[in-house]
Amino acid sequence: MTQTVNAASAAPATLPHWLQRQSYQQAGRIALRHKRLGVWQQRSWAQVADEVGRLATALRASGFAEGATLAILSRPRPEALLAALAAQWLGGVAALLDPLDAAAGQIALLRGLQPEAVFAEGLQELERLRASAQSPGLVLYADGRGVAGQNLAGSAWVDCAQLAAPRAGDGVLPVQARAERTAFVFYRYAASGCVEQQRITHAELLQQGQRLVLAEQLGAGEEALAARAFAASGQARYLLAPWLIAGFCLNFPENLTTRDNDRRELGPTLVAGTLETYTRLHELVQSRLPQPGSVQRRLVDWALAAQPGAVRRVLGEWLVRRPLRDVIGFTRTRAPLLVGEPLSNNAQAFFAALGIAVRAWPDPAQWHSPAVAPAVPVPPTAPATPSLTTRQPGGWNPHGAQAA
Repeated sequence: MTQTVNAASAAPATLPHWLQRQSYQQAGRIALRHKRLGVWQQRSWAQVADEVGRLATALRASGFAEGATLAILSRPRPEALLAALAAQWLGGVAALLDPLDAAAGQIALLRGLQPEAVFAEGLQELERLRASAQSPGLVLYADGRGVAGQNLAGSAWVDCAQLAAPRAGDGVLPVQARAERTAFVFYRYAASGCVEQQRITHAELLQQGQRLVLAEQLGAGEEALAARAFAASGQARYLLAPWLIAGFCLNFPENLTTRDNDRRELGPTLVAGTLETYTRLHELVQSRLPQPGSVQRRLVDWALAAQPGAVRRVLGEWLVRRPLRDVIGFTRTRAPLLVGEPLSNNAQAFFAALGIAVRAWPDPAQWHSPAVAPAVPVPPTAPATPSLTTRQPGGWNPHGAQAA
């Protein structure tokens, strides 16, 4: 089912076009890996492209068209990424919503957004959609536990795996994505209670992703872990776009509670984390250190001293620094990247002492309030419905008044 891409052609201009390029150039190489029930499952680039194409066909059959919005309520998992690429394949937009956000505000946001399609991770996210009283043309889910027999008036709840499975007579829809169109849109509630939005085009993502790939010399042999903040622009810029450009393997932990164990087991070469990520890892290592004043702690302090001599450097590496890097799964990491806010001087120095040179990459996020205010201040229990669909001269269209 994978379309043939001319390897000698100009560089792809959108994320789906890059997916086609990778599926042609390294069809059998592993593109995605996901831990499920303790076992790592994997997909090749050819399989990823085929699944995305089948999901795009299902979306199109439900009425999804250019400029339409697919709302994604999910923690990091392959199905959510494939669904986003399928929406973009059709020239649509993927709106990433974090299911860890407060339910009340997210339900109000869904009411105002009125997405044409929704990907919900599981029953909890489907219940948020039900509470929003929206009836998208298609509702996909990944985790079917507790979903059987339930539905939403006017919408079909369909297992994403069912639509992505091979079928006889599969065809390939042409990619309708364009460089100047929005690929991802993010929403948040400002301190005032009003909704702010951030839109990122395919061109912007690929420009910043290419900068990272070149600066960090990333190649197809990298192993990256997508563990947190899936609904964050920094992950789209510095993880998803480089994944498609460089063609490396993107790994997903079983869940957030197993991410540290999964990272240790995997040993990623690329980590794109936020301040929260590195702060938590700093605290994790600190919790494993011996008690101050003990013989073991004096050994650790001796090994981590700044500017060690040759003996201290060699012994400290094998006795202390390498084991501590293993605690947080950084044994093989050569590209530890920090996206957004900087680390404290103390944390930066600590990671440097472990031999982890964390490199900062700015998150050029630009949040905007629509010209037509989409919300009033949101009470903590019963948020007002954002009026996201109002379109007035010079106003804002939530589905993206995009250039042709």
